[in-house]
Amino acid sequence: MNMQTPVSHIDRLADALFRAAAVLPLLLLLALAVGLVLTRPARADEIVCTGQNLMEELAAGDPALLEKVRREADATPNGRGLLWKVEKEGAAPSYLFGTMHMADPRVTVLPEAAKTALEGAHSVVIETTDVLDERAMAGALLQNPELSMFVGKESLGDYLNEEERQLVDEALSKMGISFTSIQKMKPWMLISLIALPQCELERKAAGMAILDLKLAREATADGKELLGLETAVEQFSAMASLPMSLHTRGLVQTVKLGNHIEDVMETMIDLYAQGETGMFWPLIRVVLPGGEKDAEDYAAFDQALVRARNGVMAERAQPILDKGDAFIAVGALHLPGDEGLIELLRRAGYTVTRAD
Repeated sequence: MNMQTPVSHIDRLADALFRAAAVLPLLLLLALAVGLVLTRPARADEIVCTGQNLMEELAAGDPALLEKVRREADATPNGRGLLWKVEKEGAAPSYLFGTMHMADPRVTVLPEAAKTALEGAHSVVIETTDVLDERAMAGALLQNPELSMFVGKESLGDYLNEEERQLVDEALSKMGISFTSIQKMKPWMLISLIALPQCELERKAAGMAILDLKLAREATADGKELLGLETAVEQFSAMASLPMSLHTRGLVQTVKLGNHIEDVMETMIDLYAQGETGMFWPLIRVVLPGGEKDAEDYAAFDQALVRARNGVMAERAQPILDKGDAFIAVGALHLPGDEGLIELLRRAGYTVTRAD
């Protein structure tokens, strides 16, 4: 770390949040893998998460550092709020809502203001409507195997040293998966298998939908027009575009995190529930170890998975907003910042104000 502090949990929080944030847009892939890690579907009322909020540890271990994080978050444009009203002359108002791609009831139960906005919308827009068809998503990967698999002679083992391979092998063995069976699978696919707590996997097995999927199903049931801003292939391509070295470091760090993944998700859910969208990145940047590779990883992820996609989303949202009465729901990481969706829409001529 680039400052002296005795709290080891801060390092754990940094790595954890960075790695978890990277896979949030791809939780859709759980549909392809959940059968490997669960022996039976759990009942919804049996599912219990045991994670602890790591922000509490940070507050106790280094309150000055936490205050620094809060100051940076306060300086982040549009860093608070999940629901935003989007207006332009000649069109009925629309709404932009930040989601978290999880099935936790604290996430999937909409705040009243968002619920009202959704009910009044004529069209509902999510990141990708491909999430509605798991077979289509699997087909998209099969048609573009290079996105998720090593298609040449190389394999995952070529990118891991012996110690790293052993760590990954042991983690997969606990899930009933052999290293040999997945060695042609790219690291980001494996991260999507192991980067969620057991409770979230159990929710998937019990048929509980992530928030985005729930919104899409409700829109369809209510006869609303359902639209998407991206395709699944575009999302997979964005993740696959990141350097292989970043992916392998992310895989090893996720494995090392082990059972603490529940603490990570609990922390992120708590920040999300408070609408603290501007807190994610300042928290990560301040407490990340000061290594050059960590800074490079952060910059690469931010460009490929957030900024570049923000530009695409903003462009594709404009014709929908011009028609009015839309409810657009995208991952909350896409809202704040100088190049977040809120600022991009303002530059395009829309008036965007917090509505929650």
